[in-house]
Amino acid sequence: MFDTLNMRGNVILWVILVALGSHIAAAQRQDNCALPSGLSKEIIRRYPNAHVVGVADLGEDDREQFQQEHGSACPGLTAVNFYDDGKPTLAVVLFFGGVHGAKTQLIVAHEIQDRWELRALEQDITGPAPAVWRERPGRYDDVYDEKTIKASNPVIVLCAYDSWAILYAWVGNRVEKIWIRD
Repeated sequence: MFDTLNMRGNVILWVILVALGSHIAAAQRQDNCALPSGLSKEIIRRYPNAHVVGVADLGEDDREQFQQEHGSACPGLTAVNFYDDGKPTLAVVLFFGGVHGAKTQLIVAHEIQDRWELRALEQDITGPAPAVWRERPGRYDDVYDEKTIKASNPVIVLCAYDSWAILYAWVGNRVEKIWIRD
């Protein structure tokens, strides 16, 4: 009888540990998409029905490709020295679910004097949720061989893997963009 009770206790303990482990793993995955507190509050205030695009928001093929290329990074969030001023700057893809379908939006959040300035780079993106990441400064040509950007700062790439990719660069006093996949 003692062995039966001991075995039941071990099974119950094992079930609890598995459940707790999966909950912790899920929380860790979500932490990759966590925003700084002040930015989180600003986004909730301005975009109350949105959340940062997470791995679960990507289609299966896009999810696999993103994870192959970027590991456990958040597909909707990347730190980037976009303005080359060393101040905290994040490219954020926000997901808006709705009655008429899901939409996403790309914003750049730039912290200046304890305040976050938000700049929308793309709005009302329909279709599969895109991922975002940064690339090094350099020369980038568009997919049509019509435009070249010579970026002296890191750039932002917004990509729906099987469809399109857009590159954004801060050039002097404005944002320029080119399609690098269509």
